[in-house]
Amino acid sequence: MNSLFLHNLAEQVALLQSLQPLDGAVSQAAAIATQSLRAGGKLMFCGNGGSAADSQHLAAELTGRFIKDRRPLAAIALSTDTSALTCIANDYSFDEVFARQVQGLGRAGDVLIGISTSGNSRNVIRAVEDARGAGIQVIGLLGRDGGALRELCDLAIVVPSQVTARIQESHILIGHTLCGLIEQQLGLV
Repeated sequence: MNSLFLHNLAEQVALLQSLQPLDGAVSQAAAIATQSLRAGGKLMFCGNGGSAADSQHLAAELTGRFIKDRRPLAAIALSTDTSALTCIANDYSFDEVFARQVQGLGRAGDVLIGISTSGNSRNVIRAVEDARGAGIQVIGLLGRDGGALRELCDLAIVVPSQVTARIQESHILIGHTLCGLIEQQLGLV
């Protein structure tokens, strides 16, 4: 009997080794985020399902602490306000749940980090469209071939896998790396 854990481990190790070319894009994403935070901007994260959980996780690493105690950094996950999500979905549509929050909370100079394993999440696409129109830089943390979001983002970081679980595992590694780089670039560690 084959071990599912060993299979998943081998699949993830192979994928992680293929991510080396993303080093420059991850560094560039951290520089964009750091520049925004230095100028008094904020980072907004959005995604669905596991990507919503990753959004919350990464925003918490920044508002809480990541490597060591330091001042909180301005970051918010747009998936955490259930009243806003259900109001917007009910009164408009689920496609608008992040876009309406970007319109209300976002300002030029902020950064939106859209997370989508397919790159085709309609509500993330709508948020990205509104962010770009408002002078908000957009970083996509995507999977597969990047989907429709790849071309809409100022910077797309695409994990080249068809397996959602492996993409999400890679996204959290990339997200943790972004948090560490932001702390380093801000001189907080």
